[in-house]
Amino acid sequence: MRIATYNVNGVNGRLPVLLRWLAETAPDIVCLQELKAPDERFPAEAIAAAGYQAIWHGQPRWNGVAMLSRVGAPVETRRGLPGDPDPSQSRYIEAAVAGVLVAGLYLPNGNPQPGPRFDYKLAWFEALAGHARSLIDSGLPVVLAGDFNVVPTPRDVYKPERWQEDALFAPEVRAAFARLVDQGWSDAIRTLHPDATIYTFWDYFRDAYARDAGLRIDHLLLSPALAGRLRAAGVDRDVRGWDKSSDHAPTWIELAEH
Repeated sequence: MRIATYNVNGVNGRLPVLLRWLAETAPDIVCLQELKAPDERFPAEAIAAAGYQAIWHGQPRWNGVAMLSRVGAPVETRRGLPGDPDPSQSRYIEAAVAGVLVAGLYLPNGNPQPGPRFDYKLAWFEALAGHARSLIDSGLPVVLAGDFNVVPTPRDVYKPERWQEDALFAPEVRAAFARLVDQGWSDAIRTLHPDATIYTFWDYFRDAYARDAGLRIDHLLLSPALAGRLRAAGVDRDVRGWDKSSDHAPTWIELAEH
């Protein structure tokens, strides 16, 4: 089973790219972020025509998360993160699909920092950690998938010295991510590719994609009950080079069946 996460950076404006990627790679379950569309403007018909059932949590202009599945309808278990310091922002959706509990999330960017946006990011991280602990304690097979807006280590960013003042690379944010993983989650990419240079995001500016000046900020974390089933993980980085593509590339894992 292949589970992917993809920040589409506008689900309607980049719908042709999303549909092409779905057709070419056929992931079983997909978590989307940055829909940038209210619920009524989610392209449900086009997604259904591509063979996917979907649930979504939209918001006008900003944010928004969704989950697509071609292996059975996602059974929604939670919409919105418990304890979210600003529940008006659509950043979390959770569902049971094909025997796995999938949590799709879009963590706040946090820039500029210091400031209220950075404070919100840290508060959201704390709320996520609290809920993630309950998911670990449940003993269920769980994947946390999404755009975490966190560069975990210097090897996850091109020229880390240039990101010292950015909220994605701030020491407090990296420490929060480390504490989350230390609950017992496995970072799928690093589990299978511990030393590889792997990025999931390339800015539109300064020809970043062509220079491979990227960051790894999209992650899939596996609970102990699921980690043993991990067989492959990677990034469909070529999608970033398609015409009118998102500045993120789809990131995925493959799990063995029970």
